[in-house]
Amino acid sequence: MSPPRRRDGTGWSWPVSRPRLPGPSAPRAAGRAPFGSTWWGRAWVDALEGRASLDPNRLPRGRTYARSGAVGELTIGAGQVTARVQGSRPSPYRVTVGVRTFTGEEWDRVLDALAAQIGHTAALLDGELPPEVAAEASSVGADLLPGPGDIRPSCSCPDSANPCKHAAAVCYLVADALDRDPFDLLLLRGRKRSELLAALRARRAVTSTPETPTAPETADIDRGVPAREAWTGPRADLPIPPLPPRHPGRPPTLPGDPPPGPTLDVVRIQRLAADAATRALELALGSGAHGLDLSLDEDLARRAAGLLGPRPTPDGLVLVALAAAAGITPAALLRRGQAWQAGGSGALATLDDLWDPGREPLAEGKRLLGRGAWARRNRVTLDDRQLRLGRDGSWYPYRKTGGGQWEPDGPGFPAATRDAGPDLD
Repeated sequence: MSPPRRRDGTGWSWPVSRPRLPGPSAPRAAGRAPFGSTWWGRAWVDALEGRASLDPNRLPRGRTYARSGAVGELTIGAGQVTARVQGSRPSPYRVTVGVRTFTGEEWDRVLDALAAQIGHTAALLDGELPPEVAAEASSVGADLLPGPGDIRPSCSCPDSANPCKHAAAVCYLVADALDRDPFDLLLLRGRKRSELLAALRARRAVTSTPETPTAPETADIDRGVPAREAWTGPRADLPIPPLPPRHPGRPPTLPGDPPPGPTLDVVRIQRLAADAATRALELALGSGAHGLDLSLDEDLARRAAGLLGPRPTPDGLVLVALAAAAGITPAALLRRGQAWQAGGSGALATLDDLWDPGREPLAEGKRLLGRGAWARRNRVTLDDRQLRLGRDGSWYPYRKTGGGQWEPDGPGFPAATRDAGPDLD
């Protein structure tokens, strides 16, 4: 269907498009999973769609708004979420989504029930929200997960539907926020993460009184083997070394919140610890990918590549924080991460390295790109495609973006082996 048109006295013309709002709700990548990828995020979506069962036609339009980037930054607080949504009018609409908060008595029942199970406390301290935690809270009459009647959206637009498409868009993006941080669900019920964990620690400190040690029975004492007998006796077979774990270990949770101040960033410390655990496992497996011999610039690119992963978009907030700590722009760090994915140190060097490899390699590059390709130093170019020859003897493909920037465009392949190259057509 064509966009609506208006009469301006001189003929038909297209309406002026409204600018999208800045914020984390940038347009979603095509093919992204539905809203609510975790069980608690899905429960939020179910509550929204259950509330809208009497007027469900606003939900598809709300999902379109959410995916298109029309929603500004979400502000999640105790009992409510607020955001601005750009509609068809010049000024964005104001959306508020209210959630009933627990009373003090309800929170006491929830915390007492969770503190009684050390596994629940450990999971929350590790930033997890297993279904058993929600079931435990529900068993004492306080459901962490909202039902259809617990979500109360409102919008400044003239639409009388509840929820309207603007409020539905905000609610769908709340599901994304809950997927990223389940503690936002507890915040909507009235307790901050720090308050909840402090209350759980306090309850565990009261209930975890040490037992009085008892003297062991004499028969149960292992008195060992005299050294002389062990040395002269038959040699036992050496035990088989245990296999390395399948996954890297998780950094332990700090026993208490650190004192406030700018000198200690707990989140960065946890990320460094997680990265160290991953590299330790790679070292134990002998994969050679641990990168203990990398330069500072190479290690920065390696960490940026780890943020990209298999997803089409990187973890933007972490990437921005890492770029700020390194003193470079996020765009520059993103290019380094992409280059590292393309071929490690060899690909990273081709971002800025210009050198003369001789006529024969350049002739090969021209053949790979096709008729009309031209060469300058170690770079062969045809229109918006480029091959860069690294000093490691591999070609690395690049592609020019709409802004005129050359970006890495796939893994490298050995020179003088045409069949090893990707399909560049």
